[in-house]
Amino acid sequence: MVPRVVVAGLGGDSGKTLTSLSLLLLASKAGLRVTAFKKGPDYIDAAWLTWASGRPARNLDTWMMGPGAVIRSFWTHAESDSLNLIEGNRGLYDGFDARGSHSTAELAKLLGAPVLLVLNATKMTGTAAALVLGCQRLDSQVRIAGVILNQVANRRHESVLRDAIVSTCGVPVLGVIPRGREELLLPGRHLGLVTPEEHPEIDALQRNLLALTESRFDLKKIMEIARDVLPLKSPPAAPEDLPTGQGLKIGLIRDRAFTFYYPENIEAIERSGATIVTICSLSERHLPPDLDALCIGGGFPEVQGVAISSNAPFLASLRDAAEKGLAIYAECGGLMLLARAIHWNSQRHTMSGVLPFDVEVCASPQGHGYTTLTVDQINPFFPLGTELRGHEFHYSRILAGEEAPSTACAVRRGTGSFPGRDGVIINNVWAAYTHLHALATPEWAPGVLRAATDSRARRSLTE
Repeated sequence: MVPRVVVAGLGGDSGKTLTSLSLLLLASKAGLRVTAFKKGPDYIDAAWLTWASGRPARNLDTWMMGPGAVIRSFWTHAESDSLNLIEGNRGLYDGFDARGSHSTAELAKLLGAPVLLVLNATKMTGTAAALVLGCQRLDSQVRIAGVILNQVANRRHESVLRDAIVSTCGVPVLGVIPRGREELLLPGRHLGLVTPEEHPEIDALQRNLLALTESRFDLKKIMEIARDVLPLKSPPAAPEDLPTGQGLKIGLIRDRAFTFYYPENIEAIERSGATIVTICSLSERHLPPDLDALCIGGGFPEVQGVAISSNAPFLASLRDAAEKGLAIYAECGGLMLLARAIHWNSQRHTMSGVLPFDVEVCASPQGHGYTTLTVDQINPFFPLGTELRGHEFHYSRILAGEEAPSTACAVRRGTGSFPGRDGVIINNVWAAYTHLHALATPEWAPGVLRAATDSRARRSLTE
């Protein structure tokens, strides 16, 4: 028996993350072990769930991974006698199409998990019951077991909302969040919330969340709902055929500017026997000299633009390594670090210059959603014909008028780096706006390991 619950909303910014973090912290304080999952490919919410649970939060995305891999991931990491919390994304029934394919509701059914529905009650009373009732009636297989009320003005507002929902829908109200607290506790910016690494009051946040919700959430009842589930069936084992990485050293640039990494990607490299070397682009002056490959994830290099551009020795070291043939795999923010410069807020921040173009950060998303790429050009990481399923969410773009260098992939769905293309290739560098998950793209880890092995062989010839 695996106690589990899905925290869903009626749309974005409903209060799902605030509710999820609070429940994880309350359960931990009560002595329960907690595990968190995030529906969809989002890095930032997953990072916050990791912070609150004290262990890596896993992304569950049926579009990228397929239902089998999602069930295997949940089965592998969920625990009995604990709170296994899955935070949804967007609205409960919002999915890939009008039918709600790959929605939070479909994930809840796949995992046999009851739903806590978070409702933003700003300037409404009885209409809240109509919204909950509509979610109940749309799909009777989705078990809406309780409601969390967000943005509640006062006790009278709460009382009317409770009466309307309980009498009309027959589900309990299990938590209340007062109006005007969310933005103060979890400030946002472009791409969503600030990351835990950049939160200005991270040391006080846990205390503030507990003070806000401890007397307002019915944790006992929520745990009763989470335990009232059917046993999970064991999924078939996934085949895994990783090449050996024994003796290889894979660098990972991970700091306040670059935080977007799926734990499964890192774990796949570690399972091969390779060593992960964590590198800080803000403080270290040079790359380690004996790296066999380098991975640069996404993040917010524009926010740390002054600090990165001031570290000229590190940027020169990165450029020199790329020119000497080091295998480098970069996604989104990593692409920006490899560019000549980042333009943001009327400032130009010099970057490494590995790629022959500048990027600019715009006021609105330049690419947002799932991506499908087909590898059609020779590159260090993926065989020709490989189909890559991933996602992109970036406010930056390559400056108009820049000449397109060689690219490895045709974009079948999404925006990419250049019209119809993604995966910029320079020497043994791969730089793309598409993010890849190791469970959705099983070719990812073998590709990094092969590129690292080739990079080591080239280095040994020159030594």
